[in-house]
Amino acid sequence: MCTFEASMKLLIYTHKVTQRFSYVMRQVFGRILQVEFETTTKVEDFIKHTGPKITYAKQPLQNEFFIRANDLLFERGINDFHIEMGKWEELPCFFEAGERSNIPFDIFSASFFLLSRYEEYLPHVKDELGRFKPNDSLAFQNGFLQLPLVDLWAFKLLKVLTIRFPDLRYKQREYQFTPIVNVVQSHRYAYRSALRTFGGFASDLLTLRFARFRDRFMVVTNKMKDPFDQFFDLIRLHQEYGVKGHFFFQFADYSTQDKNIAVHKNKFRYLIKSVADYEPVSLSASHAAARELKTLKLEKKRLSDLINRPIEFVRTRNNRVHIPETYRQLIEAEFTADYSMGYSQELGFRASTCTPFYFYDLLLEIQQPLRVYPFALCDEALLKIRKKTKLKEQIEVMAQATQLVNGHMIQVFSNELLGRKLRVNWMELYQEMLRTYSR
Repeated sequence: MCTFEASMKLLIYTHKVTQRFSYVMRQVFGRILQVEFETTTKVEDFIKHTGPKITYAKQPLQNEFFIRANDLLFERGINDFHIEMGKWEELPCFFEAGERSNIPFDIFSASFFLLSRYEEYLPHVKDELGRFKPNDSLAFQNGFLQLPLVDLWAFKLLKVLTIRFPDLRYKQREYQFTPIVNVVQSHRYAYRSALRTFGGFASDLLTLRFARFRDRFMVVTNKMKDPFDQFFDLIRLHQEYGVKGHFFFQFADYSTQDKNIAVHKNKFRYLIKSVADYEPVSLSASHAAARELKTLKLEKKRLSDLINRPIEFVRTRNNRVHIPETYRQLIEAEFTADYSMGYSQELGFRASTCTPFYFYDLLLEIQQPLRVYPFALCDEALLKIRKKTKLKEQIEVMAQATQLVNGHMIQVFSNELLGRKLRVNWMELYQEMLRTYSR
């Protein structure tokens, strides 16, 4: 017997429940819209249901709300196909659904394509660091990189559904703001060995960088704080604006590509432990860790042993995410969440969403237990913008897009940039962002 409670749930009929179908329904209805829903392949159960319902198939069953299905959610493997863009009123869309569909495109297949990073499995030319280039993405080429398009589609669908089904139940989600501080080099001059310090002085003189020689001398003689040492100023700002920051420390052996402070240095270790007393500390994986699982596990264990807490979150160096290999490696190392899903070179939503989502492995056809936290604002991308007014305009665009859907705004800054003397006072800008977008 159907209870009143059950009848108020959204019921979605489809001819076949696949891993892809279940994955995207959980993300769109469960996590983004927070709508209670069930799925069915039984026509009789669908017809008997008296509450809100959707048919997702090739043909409608009766006169219900109908979205014509593309084949993508019912396929296996990867196919290279041509995508033609269309419009859903003001929003770009693709996978046209035809006139009989209540919305003009297959929102679920399109969302799956973007969330799964389908295009990153297809043949493409990588950049010099082996990364997928933003200008090769569908979002960049069609002008929606700076839109959390999956979220915007979802809320537009919700609006249409609530007109058709006024009793549809959903929860209003809350906007979230998380400042990420990425720490690859904790200090510019301090805590170095005598040999590295002497080499630094020699290099400054040989390259005629006298200002840097002076700063290095002032730091080494304890007459000036190291410019990269911004940690407790940042914690104080986070506390002032009521946000919880998240620090990602590199904790790796020294190499030609990974040149942080030695992991055995007591002052460096004490710094990390002190920061962890105030805000979450996680791992910024090194270049070496990206090449070898054993090294990744070692860095994770070292940091966990130091702060005496499990390390579950990670960022990859330079946001290098090779799908699916990188995420499989993180899962093997028993990380539960990644904060690398974004572009270093461009502002924007790499997966076209501002909602955390689980990694879907297209080659294994399964949702993996790794939650992906996408970011849209990265300091490296901001550095490309020359004018301060343009810089603020671009930040405002990204923030407003996230706030419009009550999403999760994640910004990534390095302590190095915040400590540099450049044309923009980055620490001042950082504080302004906290003041403006933290609520």
